[in-house]
Amino acid sequence: MSTIEEKRVFGERGGDTTVHLATETGVVRVSVAADRIGTFGLERRCVARDLAVIDGTLAVATDEDVLFGDEPTGFGPALAVGGTDAPIAADSEGRIARYDGDEWTDLGTAEDVRAIDGDLIATPNGVHRAGPTLQHVGLDGVNDVSTPGVPLAATAERLYRLGNGWMEELEGAFELVATDRRSPPGELDRACALAGDRLFVHEAAADRESGDGAWRPVDLPATPAAIAVADSLFFATEDGRLFVDAGDGWRSQALGLGGVSAMVVG
Repeated sequence: MSTIEEKRVFGERGGDTTVHLATETGVVRVSVAADRIGTFGLERRCVARDLAVIDGTLAVATDEDVLFGDEPTGFGPALAVGGTDAPIAADSEGRIARYDGDEWTDLGTAEDVRAIDGDLIATPNGVHRAGPTLQHVGLDGVNDVSTPGVPLAATAERLYRLGNGWMEELEGAFELVATDRRSPPGELDRACALAGDRLFVHEAAADRESGDGAWRPVDLPATPAAIAVADSLFFATEDGRLFVDAGDGWRSQALGLGGVSAMVVG
């Protein structure tokens, strides 16, 4: 049986999108062109718990440290990582800190951190913003956050967007949310959100002057452990199968590694 170490290739093609997945065995890198899954391989062996792309550099939260550009940073074991200009990480004790390239600066504590994206942190007690210190900025029972374009928060009761305060976007028990990282500031562009076995996808309005687009439900062939969106729609299952939809339905490929916990595109 082939293993992921062999970096299997399904044909050469240009214009590929890079997808990274955090798994219990390490960081997997996959090249995807539209909905065609190409080269994939184990880029770093570790217990990877979370991923973020920060100013073009990959940050990885592992059970030993936070890696930034594949280099250790001295944070220690981490549960989540995010950030906009610099990595922001959380550990199992609730410590939140920001990395300035030389050392970590503690910002405060937040119990049971579930996700970090940009400067927002999702916890059961609500959303926190990482500034010079931690600031609670509303909501309750937050499972995930996404910051590009217009910030979104997935909670146990609804999906919210940040406008004049947190505004209700969709009803449901939402677990995951992701937005295209290229979204223009202040505009809700391509996004997706998971509520149970239902995935909702947001497409930008064709005429941006007319306002935001709309959400639509998408049928799922399996249960996602991680979701992402760019020019195509992506999700991965916990046992390591990657699904891609570029508009003509789902295609998938087993990657050979389980324990998927996070995914980023680009």
